[in-house]
Amino acid sequence: MSEVLVVIDHADGEVKKPTYELLTIARRLGEPSAVFFGSPDQGDAVAEKVKKYGAEKVYVVDDAQIKGYLVAPKAEALQQLAEKSSAAGGLAAILLPSTFENKEVAGRLAIKLGSGLITDAVDVAEGGVTTQSVFAGNYTVQAKVTQGTPIITVKPNSAAPEEAAGAGAVEAFTATVSDAAKTAQIVATQPRQATGRPELTEAAIVVSGGRGTGGNFESVEGFADSLGAAVGASRAAVDSGWMPHAFQVGQTGKTVSPQLYVANGISGAIQHRAGMQTSKTIVAVNKDPEAPIFELVDFGVVGDLHTVLPAATDKVKERKG
Repeated sequence: MSEVLVVIDHADGEVKKPTYELLTIARRLGEPSAVFFGSPDQGDAVAEKVKKYGAEKVYVVDDAQIKGYLVAPKAEALQQLAEKSSAAGGLAAILLPSTFENKEVAGRLAIKLGSGLITDAVDVAEGGVTTQSVFAGNYTVQAKVTQGTPIITVKPNSAAPEEAAGAGAVEAFTATVSDAAKTAQIVATQPRQATGRPELTEAAIVVSGGRGTGGNFESVEGFADSLGAAVGASRAAVDSGWMPHAFQVGQTGKTVSPQLYVANGISGAIQHRAGMQTSKTIVAVNKDPEAPIFELVDFGVVGDLHTVLPAATDKVKERKG
């Protein structure tokens, strides 16, 4: 069976949920092998986690020459690993979590391998047929790479992680990074402020607020915390200075695809829909019964979010006991 390379999404060796989703998808296409960019001394611990989701091999790529530079060294390392895999027994696909960095890496990798590229897939079926939401979320299309090894970036929450025993054999891989790939160096980083909430693009539940909050996100955040959810915001809320841009959901912000999306005081402009309408279940709370968001939702509540959300929060806490 041909190998499928899955790039591990992690923070200091702590494997993130999108990795397990990709390993689940990879089993539809071939034999999953995980690729870990990080410190070699973390390799065994990472392998223990990913082998539970079907990873037969775990390639550990020492990131000493990679982490200080932008995207190009990682693309070169993946190219070399892909060529090794192709020569050994065939390579069915390369899957990456759909982050800004990984999409840039995937684009460079596609050029290096002469392969087709599909980004922001929300599903990958047997045979490599992908599903995407395009044109601001107005259309759903299916596509398939017809040249070279399929390179696909997949959005978080596109599959339910399913456990499957894999060997998890650790194999060190040393990449040769060219001087040309080291021309764009990272000189400073801004640590993300810890909130204790899930990362917005990875969260299974997202609770967002818009203009209707009037700048008071207290009830939105309270409801999100009761559900263990991430907090999002519309462009109107961000432009008004109520929330940082990192929280913005929409065409000019982040795209999310959670199991549950709760829109509060958000009118439902097409730009916002583009960032959330692939959510599995959508709930809206809005005082305006004619708000466009109600055309999209599975459940709608006509009411003041500052009244509805505290009551909902109390019910959630009551059920949790």
